[in-house]
Amino acid sequence: MSSDLLAMIAAERRRIADLLDSLTPAQLDTPSLCGAWTVREVAGHLVSPLVVSPWRVLPLVLRSGFNLHAANARLASQVARRPAGELAAALRTHAEHPFRPPVVGFFGQLTDVQVHGQDIRRPLGLPADLDPLRLRTSLDFLTGGRAVGFVDRRRVAGLRFESTDLGWAAGEGPVVRGTGEALLLTLTGRRVALPELDGDGAAVLAGRWPG
Repeated sequence: MSSDLLAMIAAERRRIADLLDSLTPAQLDTPSLCGAWTVREVAGHLVSPLVVSPWRVLPLVLRSGFNLHAANARLASQVARRPAGELAAALRTHAEHPFRPPVVGFFGQLTDVQVHGQDIRRPLGLPADLDPLRLRTSLDFLTGGRAVGFVDRRRVAGLRFESTDLGWAAGEGPVVRGTGEALLLTLTGRRVALPELDGDGAAVLAGRWPG
């Protein structure tokens, strides 16, 4: 199973590399769906665990007051200063790098790469074109109770999620229905896909969103 997951991750990294090679400087500097990061900084985040030694991360953690999210943002910003072609090359060169994040492992890494790919594509108006098997694998992970740091459990509790294009479903309760890509984004906290969902649970889910 680990080898299958690593092959999926490698395919997604190569896919992001191809995408980066196709973007203009203006597109690279476009705000992504991921917080305050630009497209270029999202790419920096995806590349950083593949090319940066853990020993280089420690000073960033210290400077960030042991706030791992802040340290991660600093690191992404630093790596993103590299030319886009270099970022793409790093993703290809290290496509099969066995980076396994703590707790969430390869499932988390696969999901991270797929979600951040959409963080890039959506603002640029590019098609999702996600692989169905890899998407289903991430949806199973996100709804399986182990996606620490990916999913707000209180927000999705007591709901059933059904994909309209994958024949996939998980959970019990009022139904939230949409494409697999829309569910992927919504489960990981991207409210941009909320208007694309329907079913009795869609309004319940939207009502749990802050602001």
